[in-house]
Amino acid sequence: MVEFALDLSVLDESIARMVLPLSLWILLSGLDDLFVLSVWAISRFCHPRLPAPSAEELDRRSGRLIAVFVPLWKEAGVIGHMLAHNLTAIRYPNYRMFVGVYPNDSETNTAVREIQSRFPRVSPCPCPHDGPTSKADCLNWIFQHMVLYEQQHDCRFDIIVIHDAEDLIHAESFRLMSYYCESYAMVQTPVLPLATPIRDFTHGVYCDDFAEFHGKDLPARDFLGGFIPSSGVGTAYRRDALEVLAAAESGRVFHPECLTEDYENGFRLCRLGLSKVFVPIQFRDRLPVATREYFPRGFLAALKQRTRWITGISFQSWQRHGWGSSWPDVYWFWRDRKGLLGNPLSILANAIFFYGLLTWLHAAAAGAAWRFGGAIAARLPLWLPALTAVLALQQLVVRACFSARVYGWRFALLTPCRTWFGNVLNSAATAAAAARYVRSRLRGVPLVWLKTEHAYPSLASLRPHRRLLGEILVAAGFLTQERLEAALVTKPASLRLGEHLVSLGWLSEDDVNTALSLQFGIPAMFVHPREVGREMARSLPARLIRTLQVLPIGVKSGTLQLVTTQLPSEETLAELNAFTRLLPRFLLVTPTNFRNLCAALL
Repeated sequence: MVEFALDLSVLDESIARMVLPLSLWILLSGLDDLFVLSVWAISRFCHPRLPAPSAEELDRRSGRLIAVFVPLWKEAGVIGHMLAHNLTAIRYPNYRMFVGVYPNDSETNTAVREIQSRFPRVSPCPCPHDGPTSKADCLNWIFQHMVLYEQQHDCRFDIIVIHDAEDLIHAESFRLMSYYCESYAMVQTPVLPLATPIRDFTHGVYCDDFAEFHGKDLPARDFLGGFIPSSGVGTAYRRDALEVLAAAESGRVFHPECLTEDYENGFRLCRLGLSKVFVPIQFRDRLPVATREYFPRGFLAALKQRTRWITGISFQSWQRHGWGSSWPDVYWFWRDRKGLLGNPLSILANAIFFYGLLTWLHAAAAGAAWRFGGAIAARLPLWLPALTAVLALQQLVVRACFSARVYGWRFALLTPCRTWFGNVLNSAATAAAAARYVRSRLRGVPLVWLKTEHAYPSLASLRPHRRLLGEILVAAGFLTQERLEAALVTKPASLRLGEHLVSLGWLSEDDVNTALSLQFGIPAMFVHPREVGREMARSLPARLIRTLQVLPIGVKSGTLQLVTTQLPSEETLAELNAFTRLLPRFLLVTPTNFRNLCAALL
C-alpha cells in the first residue's frame, strides 16, 4: 500500500506540472473566442447589418447569367436526385449546371447523361484524364468547358457558383447571389447541415460546428475585414474576379494542388484586394436560407473528411502562404490553425479533468486529503483554473445557443457531449493530417482528393422545400407558362392540376407522374401485374388499400415497397404503422397503372 501511494503521488506531481502551460493555452484560446463573440455582438446589435433586399430589388437584378459548377467523383448514387430536385426548385431564370466527371467513373457519367436527357440546363464536363485528382483540378476543367460553351453559344456567364453533389440549394439563393455580386467579388451564403436524429452524434458535431461558425464566426470575420474563406459550396464568384485569380496563377482559376481550394480562393481574393461578403443567416417560413446537406454520419467517414480539411487549411496554406503579410492575416491564420495544437491539448485537458475527478472522489471516500489538488495549488494561482473553467463554460453555452437557433433547444442540450466527442474526432483527424502531409512531402507524392461518401436528403428533408406542380412542369419543359395559366383558370375544383392537364390532352399521365416524382422526391415507375404476387398485394386489408390508395408490391432490403399515385400523408404513414413494422418505401405510378394493378391482384 505504501509503494502504491508513493507511485500515485509521483503521478500527481507529474500531471500537475502540465496544468500551468495547459491552463495558459486554454486561457489564450478562450480569450480569443471571447473576442470573436464580442465582435459578433457589436456587428449584430451596434452596427447596421448587411441590408436585406426587397423582393422587387431581387427581381430587378435577376438577369445575370449564372454558371453552377458541380465537381464529381463516384457520385452516381446521389447526383441524379441532386440535379433533378435543384433544377425544379431554384427560383432563378438564368443559370446552367456544368457537371464535372472523370472518364474512369462510368456510373457517374451515365447518371449525368440520363439527367441531361430530361433537363437541357445540364452540361456534362468530362476531364481529359482519369480521376480522382483534386477538386480544384476538376473545377478548372469545368471552367474550360464553360468557356467553350460560351464560344459555341455566343454568351457570357456573369457569376460562377460552386456546389457539391449532395447539396440542397435554397430556392432563393441565386437571387441573393445575383443581387450582392453587383457590389462584391465573392459572396458566401450560409451552409448548414440538415437535421438528423439526436442519436447521430457524428453528424450532430457538424450541426454544432456550422451553426456556430456561420452564425457567429463568419459574420465577425466579415465585420473585421478579414479574408472570408469560401465554404466550398454556396459560394458565388463574380466572373471578373475569377479572371483576376487566373491571371495571377498562370491561367489557373483554382489551384490544383490544394485540397481546400475554397479556403485558398478566399485568401487569394483578399490578397488581390477584391471585395467579399458573407450573407448572414436569414429565416423564411421558419427555415434558414442556406445550402443544406448531409455530412458524414459515421466516425471513419468524418475522420476522412476532416483529415482533408486540416491538411488543406492548416498544412498546405502554411506551406504556401506562411503567416501572411499583415497583422490581420496573422490573426486569422492563427485562428484557423490553432486546432493543430488545440485539438490534441483538448484531449489532454479532458484526461486531466477526469483524473482529477476520480482522485477527488477517491480522497473524499477515504476521508483523506486530495493530494492532486494540493499539487496543482502549489504550482499556479487558483484564479487561473477558475477563469479557464468559466471561459470553457461560456464557450459551451454560446455554442449551444447558436445550435439551438437552427436546430432547437432539445438538440442543443447535448452540445456539451458532442463537443467532447468532437474533440476526439478532431484530434484523430489532426494526427492523420499530419501523418499524411509529412508522408507526401517525404515521398514527393501529390495529395489527392479524399472521397467522402455522400447521401442525398430523404423525402422528409425535402418537404419544406417542395415547389408547386405547375412550377415544376414549366421548369422541366413539360408545359409553357401560358398553358399553365390557362389550365389554372379552367381547372374544376374537383380535379387536381395533373388530372386536369391530362383531361385536356396537354400532358400524358407519364409526364405528370415524372413531375410529381420531382416534386415529392419519390421514384416514378411502371409496375406490371405479373411482377407482383397476389399474396403480397393482399398483405394489407382491401379497405386500407382503397382508402389510402397504396398497394404493397414487395419487400426489399428490409423495407415494404408500396406503389401510390400521390405523396402519402402523415395519417397514411400512421395507419400503415399499425399493420406492419417494416419501413415503408413509396413508388409513384400513374392512376391507370394503379387501377390496373388493383383490378388484377385484388
